[in-house]
Amino acid sequence: MGIFNRISTVFKSNVNDLISKAEDPEKMLNQLIIDMGEQYNEAKGSVASAIADEKKLKKALDEEVAKAAQWGKKAELAVANGNDALALQALNRKKEYDDLAEQYRQQWQAQKNATDNLKAGLRDLSNKIEEAKRKKGLLIARTKRAEAQKSIQKTMSSVNDTSVFDTFSRISEKVDTIESEAEAETELNSYMANDDLNSQFDKLENSDSEVMDELAALKAKLGK
Repeated sequence: MGIFNRISTVFKSNVNDLISKAEDPEKMLNQLIIDMGEQYNEAKGSVASAIADEKKLKKALDEEVAKAAQWGKKAELAVANGNDALALQALNRKKEYDDLAEQYRQQWQAQKNATDNLKAGLRDLSNKIEEAKRKKGLLIARTKRAEAQKSIQKTMSSVNDTSVFDTFSRISEKVDTIESEAEAETELNSYMANDDLNSQFDKLENSDSEVMDELAALKAKLGK
C-alpha cells in the first residue's frame, strides 16, 4: 500500500499549494481533478506491475508442482518395477521440487494478498475521483452563487450610500435652475417682441395724424 500512501502525500501537497495561491476555485478544482487522474494512472501502472509479478510467481509455483508430480510418477514406476534405489532417488528429487513449490507458494500467496490490497486501493481511488467530479459541479455552483451574492451586496451598498442620492438632488436642482432660466428668457423675449409691436403701431398712428393734418391744410388752401 506504499504507493497509495505516497500518492496521498503528493496529492495533499498539491492541494495545499493550490489553496495557498488562492486561485480561482473553478480552475483549482479542475486542476485537482487532473492531478488525481495523473496519480490514478501512476497507481494503476504500479498495480499492473504487481499483478504481473504475482502471475510470474504463480507460473513458477505451477512448474515446480508439475515437476514434483513427474518425479512422483517416476518413483511409482520404479517401485512397480521393484527398483527401490531408483524409487528413493525419484522421491528425493520429488521432495526437492515439493520444497521449492512450497517456497513459491508462500511467495505467491504474499504477493497475491498485496495485489488484492492494491486492487482494492485502486478501486477506492477511482471511486474518490468520481466522487470528486460530482462534488466539483456542486462546489462550482456554490462558488458562482456566492460571487453573485457578493456582487449584489456591493451594488446594494452603493445604492444605500447617501452620496448617490445627494448627487441626484444636486443634479435635480441644477435642472430646475436651467428650466427657470429658460422660462425667464422665453418670457423676456415675448415681452420685448410685444413692446416692438406697440412701438410700430404708435409710429403708424403718428404718421396717419400728420398726413391728415397735411390734407386739411391743402383743402383750406384750395378752398375746398
